[in-house]
Amino acid sequence: MKKLVLLFTSFLLYNSVSAQNPFDKKAVLAQMELANKYFMDKWPDTGKTIITNKERPSNIWTRGVYYEGLMALHEIYPKDVYYKYAYDWAESHKWGFNGGNTTRNADNYCAAQTYIDLYNLSPDPDKLKNTRANINMLVNTPQNDDWSWIDAIQMGMPVFAKMGVLDNDNRYYEKMYEMYMYSRNKHGDNGLFNPKDGLWWRDADFDPPYKEPNGEDCYWSRGNGWVIGALAKVLTIIPENAPHRDQYVKDLKAMAKALVPIQRADGFWNASLHDPNNYGEKEASGTALFVYGIAYGINNGILDKKTYLPVIEKAWKALTTESLHKNGFLGYLQSTGKEPKDGMPLSYDKIPDFEDYGLGCFLLAGSELYKMK
Repeated sequence: MKKLVLLFTSFLLYNSVSAQNPFDKKAVLAQMELANKYFMDKWPDTGKTIITNKERPSNIWTRGVYYEGLMALHEIYPKDVYYKYAYDWAESHKWGFNGGNTTRNADNYCAAQTYIDLYNLSPDPDKLKNTRANINMLVNTPQNDDWSWIDAIQMGMPVFAKMGVLDNDNRYYEKMYEMYMYSRNKHGDNGLFNPKDGLWWRDADFDPPYKEPNGEDCYWSRGNGWVIGALAKVLTIIPENAPHRDQYVKDLKAMAKALVPIQRADGFWNASLHDPNNYGEKEASGTALFVYGIAYGINNGILDKKTYLPVIEKAWKALTTESLHKNGFLGYLQSTGKEPKDGMPLSYDKIPDFEDYGLGCFLLAGSELYKMK
């Protein structure tokens, strides 16, 4: 009987939310809470390993991205249960990383984004012992080529930004910039960013001469979402006078401009951004990250509201009416991978191999919409 009452309550909540203006703060918050409750109910044990094709610890990047979103939700609606859920997760992993505290893989130290957020709410040096060791190792070694795939920009870049603010130390900003610009301009043949199209190739496997069947360059939706999401996150974190801020603003503007003409009529973006006939299906995680990045740009005067507001209105409506289920599950979410074809085909009911990172993207988007004036 209790389950029936909860399901009926969720159904009423979903329908009342769907009927409201998509940028009504109460509606956006309710949509975020609905999706988050589904996941927290499904994963009550924050330290439980994740078993798909193999067993993995729950501090890998997929879960790290979820906790980014949860902390964004906590920032606008600081319920104790959200803090506890994040804190218990960090404690279960002893505030450490998959791969130890000498990892150069940004997927591994993505968790530090949430560790730093939790530290800022309740400072204790032990919380950041591993984070400091790992990030200082990266700062103090000469390699700048660690981020050879664009997903890594989102996993790693905000950690350096947060450490720069925490210690008021420009070394973190400079290292972040050097690593970002290496990915942008040097990985592959001529860098992973194509200024002509304003979009990014996922890694060196996809830069020219690689082409989609229609002859266009291959731009993966979620990969580009990671980059615009990272730029928005970093710009949120660093001060106005931080070095190289103008570069990040410039790149966010270029990406936003490129995304407008390729948005689908239904509000989503295709998994393959420049070839709608080759795995050109609507996809929720890339769409959510684009909403997050563009909404940040509007909120902070970087992007013209008149031009970009209709874009994210249409996208959020698509996410909350076609992806978000009555129980909080998110459909049309592409599984882990590195290109448009991975995990296809998608559908409203198909469960991806990991449900956590898509929710994190959704919560980041909703949190930025909630802030909109």
